[in-house]
Amino acid sequence: MPTTVDRIIRTDYSEIMQKNYIDYAMSVIVSRALPDVRDGLKPVQRRVLYDMWELGTKSDRPYRKCARIVGDTMGKYHPHGDSSIYDALVVMSQDFKKGRVLVDGHGNFGSIEGDGAAAMRYTEARLEKFTEDVFLSDLDQNIIDFLPNFDETEKEPSVLPARLPNILINGSEGIAVGMATSIPPHNIGEVIDAVIAMIQDSEIDDDGLLQYIKGPDFPVGGIVVNKDDIPAIYKKGSGKLRIRGKAEIEKGKGGRSSIVITEIPYTMIGAGIGKFMSDVAALAESRQAPEISDISNQSSKEGVRIVIDLKKGADAEQILQLLYKKTRLEDTFGVNMLVVSNGRPETMSLRQIVEAGVDFQFEIADRKYENLLASEMERKEVQEGLIKATDVIDLIIEILRGSKNRKMATECLVYGKTEGINFKTAKSRKQASALMFTERQANAILDMRLVKLIGLEIEALMKDHDETLKKIAFYQDLLENHDSMAKQLIKELRKMKTDYAVPRRTSIENAEEIVLEEKKIEEEEVVFCLDRFGYAKVLDLSVYEKNKETVETENRTVIRIMNTDKICLFTNKGKMHAVKVLDIPQKRLRDKGVPIDNLSNYSSGEEDILYIGALAEISAAELLFVTKKGMVKRTPGSEFVSSVRTIQSTKLQEDDELLLIGRSDVNEFAVLNSTDGYFLRFALTEVPELKKTAVGVRGMLLGEEDSIQAAYLLESSRELTIDYRGGKLSLNRLKLAKRGTKGTKSRR
Repeated sequence: MPTTVDRIIRTDYSEIMQKNYIDYAMSVIVSRALPDVRDGLKPVQRRVLYDMWELGTKSDRPYRKCARIVGDTMGKYHPHGDSSIYDALVVMSQDFKKGRVLVDGHGNFGSIEGDGAAAMRYTEARLEKFTEDVFLSDLDQNIIDFLPNFDETEKEPSVLPARLPNILINGSEGIAVGMATSIPPHNIGEVIDAVIAMIQDSEIDDDGLLQYIKGPDFPVGGIVVNKDDIPAIYKKGSGKLRIRGKAEIEKGKGGRSSIVITEIPYTMIGAGIGKFMSDVAALAESRQAPEISDISNQSSKEGVRIVIDLKKGADAEQILQLLYKKTRLEDTFGVNMLVVSNGRPETMSLRQIVEAGVDFQFEIADRKYENLLASEMERKEVQEGLIKATDVIDLIIEILRGSKNRKMATECLVYGKTEGINFKTAKSRKQASALMFTERQANAILDMRLVKLIGLEIEALMKDHDETLKKIAFYQDLLENHDSMAKQLIKELRKMKTDYAVPRRTSIENAEEIVLEEKKIEEEEVVFCLDRFGYAKVLDLSVYEKNKETVETENRTVIRIMNTDKICLFTNKGKMHAVKVLDIPQKRLRDKGVPIDNLSNYSSGEEDILYIGALAEISAAELLFVTKKGMVKRTPGSEFVSSVRTIQSTKLQEDDELLLIGRSDVNEFAVLNSTDGYFLRFALTEVPELKKTAVGVRGMLLGEEDSIQAAYLLESSRELTIDYRGGKLSLNRLKLAKRGTKGTKSRR
């Protein structure tokens, strides 16, 4: 019997991974995340629009439930989940995101402030007239290729026959594998002018096109303030645009004024508005902009209106400059014109995108007029057959009456076969044998109604024939002469500009970069408070002095400090977190503070604060560090002066942590207490002074399972007594020993 031999194919695992990953990446790039340069749509957007066209949800028809559209799209063309389909449908209907919306939404489709759309079962949609005219008008003219869908049960368009470079009009954003696209929207009228200019002059360069397309035109308006950078960005296909919101200063009563923001940067759409308002409030709380008294969002359907009220006598211009510098009222929009061209991702310049759009227009126009010409040629053939038939109508009637079936009559009309047909005279038979109609003409004659023999009908037929001949000549001229086709496209483009162009919304300017002159802060002494729940605040010194006992009772840490100083938090993990006093909100006595976690890199869930002090005081002092494994060291406070928010205050051994941090320059002795009950008191002069990067030296000799459970700092002039195992223990009376020894075991 033959034996089966297993074939083992040996290959490098990395090669398989590389190939599979590249296949996956290209699938995401081409089939999911990046738009096609020809119609400017991602596959999911294209499929939604085509499905809506198939469902008949036209602009002059009733709205249809979005759930129906989403379900139909998912079932036929896009099997990737309903959320991605509905998200695409929603975005195509949001006029604050798109230069020109493609879907007419009915219901809650979200807001500029980041509110999400209602569930798809509640919303309805239909196509915009613009979408029908620009994307779908010639879809039935066989001018684009159709491909099988995912299960090969339907056909879907490989691209929509877009008449305009939608990639520029509506822009696009998408993240693929290892690459991303970010194309801003542009003004539709300017884009049409640029397309016409390229049709008229195929050699026009980027600078020439920028005479028509001034720059991005965001639907929310705003200002692009780096006009001089635009040519380089569009030539390269990537770069950064600086965009600002538009603000006005309104004078109020009593010398007060308000900053009113009427247009926002495109990047602020959504949650960015709430973030902007919280940032402005933070500027006021941190006293960087104490002149701000209130901020309110008064936006409505009529447009954006964010009002920032200022205190009496405030310099509104200076505050506005501060907002541009410190908030997202001025932001950066990263341009990366990455698109799918000929099935491959490519970063294109402005000229390349417009050129690709023009080439696509000529391609679909050629296919359209070739099909129309073929249709008119067929009509011409039929019309000529009917005209010829009217001249011999009596003979044709005789043929029909003498034929036994349609086939016999057809063969007589086409080939002149008279066998089997009864004619009245031999002359009629001879005339019939000379007939030479085409099959299409013969079928038209046989299908012709007798009413067509009326004189007026014959005149109409002749008139239609003349019109057909004109159309044929027109289509042939378009297909044979490039200039004629160009004129026809320009005529159609100008019609679209008349119908759909809108005024520019975004201003393009050159503005100097904001150079903010920081106000010199008036130095004053304040009081830092941290309560037992970890909430921090700053009190006015006069408030503290009037309520000193209350403040010190209700807070675990109270430090008098200059407002220009920093608070330093030393933790058991060997870190020091610095917080500017100016960043800590100044509150009234009964006001709740802000979690110290929110003001610094400190995390209360991961580390414990062992020591808090003012940087100015610490920098002139000396700190003692004691760890659970008994390591000790003294470190000059100057080691902790840094502009960084978090630094390592000491180096720790593995599985070790700090137990005590304190001032060694104002104390004389240290006492270490181990878990086995040993106490060691030694002079701080025995502890070497080391840098913050050092681990330290042995402070107490510990047993194998022993560790330090408590550490104390002592002054000889002050007695320190602790509760220990049910009794009182005076640490000052412990025997003075050498550092690094075992110490004395307590008898308790």
